Amino acid sequence: MPETDPAQDQNENEERSDQLQEIIDLGSATIRTAQGTIHTLTIVGQIEGHQLLPPSAKSTKYEHVLPLLASVEESEEVDGLLILLNTVGGDIEAGLAIAELIAGMHKPTVSLVLGGGHSIGVPLAVSARRSFIVPSAAMTIHPVRMTGMVIAVPQTFSYFQRIQERIVEFVTANSNVDREAFTRLMMATGELAADVGSVIYGQEAVELGLIDQIGGLHDALDCLHQMIHQAGDGGQGKP
Repeated sequence: MPETDPAQDQNENEERSDQLQEIIDLGSATIRTAQGTIHTLTIVGQIEGHQLLPPSAKSTKYEHVLPLLASVEESEEVDGLLILLNTVGGDIEAGLAIAELIAGMHKPTVSLVLGGGHSIGVPLAVSARRSFIVPSAAMTIHPVRMTGMVIAVPQTFSYFQRIQERIVEFVTANSNVDREAFTRLMMATGELAADVGSVIYGQEAVELGLIDQIGGLHDALDCLHQMIHQAGDGGQGKP
């Protein structure tokens, strides 16, 4: 019978334990294959900002995601990042912070919208270098909404407008959607029962230029591996 190295077995068990704990704590995992090492990040539920959400709410905490993204960018072991999205939206500034960090990464990044990429999930979906969406996924585009006390003075409404402009600028800069078309969807009336805005689905998001292409997990991984290969050959990591 072949001999085994107890120290090596222990290291492998510890590595598997660390990976499992990483999935439990952060909803992320590092996958190592012959084609490269990919870090998978899930952005699910509601994006939690400066206020804590109830314990029963499924959330993604930006204070966990920001340093994680920085470590992925700096890691010599990780070759690319896969972002899996199924979010209802959440805190605007926290969501934009995550999106800006992803958009500013040098390593290859691919996003995949599953279920929903609503509200602030739209900038998160387009922040990767290449974006995918499954046919059944939905994306809600609507104006900025605030909860809590609102002081009804012109400065407040100007502030809302400036935040909304930041979102429009980011989305149009990181996708192929037309600015007028995106704004029209955002301000549409009659589609949402109790709100202003629009809901679009997989193929429609691609036709609008918001998302790059229809695809599932296999397509997203194939694209990311291709980008990693091109980056290794001295390219820019784009398919």
